[in-house]
Amino acid sequence: MENSAPDNNVATLRGNETSGPLYRNAPQNVEIEAALLGAILTNNRAHEQVAEFLQPEHFYEPAHQSVFAAAAKLIEMGQQASPTTLRHFFEQDDSLAAVGGAQYLMELATSVFSTINAAEYGQTIRDLHLRRELITLGEHVVNEGYRLDIDISAMDQIETTEQSLYDLATTGKTERGYVSLVDAAKSAVEMAEQALRREGQVVGVSTGLKDIDRLLGGLHPSDLLIIAGRPSMGKTALATNIAFNAAKAGDTVLFFSLEMSSEQLATRILSEQSGIPSDRIRRGDIKDDEFQRVVVASQELHRTPLFIDDTPALSVSALRTRARRLKRKNNLSLIVVDYLQLMQSGLGRRNDNRVQEISEITRGLKTLAKELDVPVLALSQLSRQVENRDNKRPQLADLRESGSIEQDADVVIFIFREEYYLARDEPISEYDEDTTRFAEKYEKWLIKKSEVENIAEVIVAKQRHGPTDNVNLFFDGSLTRFADFDRHHDSDDYP
Repeated sequence: MENSAPDNNVATLRGNETSGPLYRNAPQNVEIEAALLGAILTNNRAHEQVAEFLQPEHFYEPAHQSVFAAAAKLIEMGQQASPTTLRHFFEQDDSLAAVGGAQYLMELATSVFSTINAAEYGQTIRDLHLRRELITLGEHVVNEGYRLDIDISAMDQIETTEQSLYDLATTGKTERGYVSLVDAAKSAVEMAEQALRREGQVVGVSTGLKDIDRLLGGLHPSDLLIIAGRPSMGKTALATNIAFNAAKAGDTVLFFSLEMSSEQLATRILSEQSGIPSDRIRRGDIKDDEFQRVVVASQELHRTPLFIDDTPALSVSALRTRARRLKRKNNLSLIVVDYLQLMQSGLGRRNDNRVQEISEITRGLKTLAKELDVPVLALSQLSRQVENRDNKRPQLADLRESGSIEQDADVVIFIFREEYYLARDEPISEYDEDTTRFAEKYEKWLIKKSEVENIAEVIVAKQRHGPTDNVNLFFDGSLTRFADFDRHHDSDDYP
């Protein structure tokens, strides 16, 4: 029938035509771009108002990108940027061909009305650029969502997207700009005043270990601190103790445990707090009264703002994303990473050059510390060459795989327990050895072992803000617990 109802598809199309065009132009305003360029060519001081945040790529029109870049280059060289001085840049360059060639420079300068609004024009241009970048990012996210890659999971894509979105949101915000000496000195005095009022004169986060706090002044915001040592020295135990002590004092701590599970880490803390060896807690080899102590310790853990992420093989990007999430939700005070060599520098890839990869990781952690303004405490393995020396106390040269760890770190701490090495060197009687001679040898070994029993030597080998020195701590291996050496006998502190 001729008077039949119109096709639904046609009706839908017509509805779209009335509601808006199917194709939308990218956000842009070439008139404002031209106005800003004209203001700069008329009065170069207008460039000062936008130089800190505006880049050539922020312009939508390619010709405007070229003009702004050329003008900025001349101004930074101390020369005058005008249609005349810029003309020779473009006489043999086709960058302005689409808008009329070098003559377009004169049109820009003669059409400007005022240079007063230069900063406002620049902010508008930058805002429109960010909107275009957001659209591009959205399109990329959609395309990546459709693309199936067995090596990249959906969670990897989400973390990458969140990282890209955060980078876009913080574009231009990382520069603090200059600060006068008066303002910097005022901030320094305020920090000193806060430290004076706090118990133990600590700036930032307290480790809960008074001798270390006295030497370091606490864990300073924006610092990267490295705790290094050979296996079985107690790196994880010390980091866990510091993290829990900080959380118990009210500081929010994020602990990235790349080696141990969150349950294993929690068991260590329960052991340290209850005074019951962790292996007995895991086996359930405890009495009723001991179980009650574990329950009480568990209740204490509920009140501490300590968060554990035990995702293995984290990349710096993923770690940064998760730290930012917690920073937004809580007032994050400390980040702990256990340990460096288990991290990856980039998402889903490992660099063939491990030294370069470790360098990227340490730089990334230092950048994160400054960005979030919190201390980052990272653990690191030491090279095997320590075992080949008679004196096995570690040195900065023993830092495994990269000198950049020493370079990027604000503080480098080594843990050394001579008791561990002496236990492995226990004298064994030879079949034909003189009994008296062996007895003397064994007696000397016992005396030496007793002198270093339960002693952990903390060596501060580098400190950007203060002196280097050694500190002795009490270490209980069965409870994986560190404490101030002169208090280890106090029954109130050690159940």
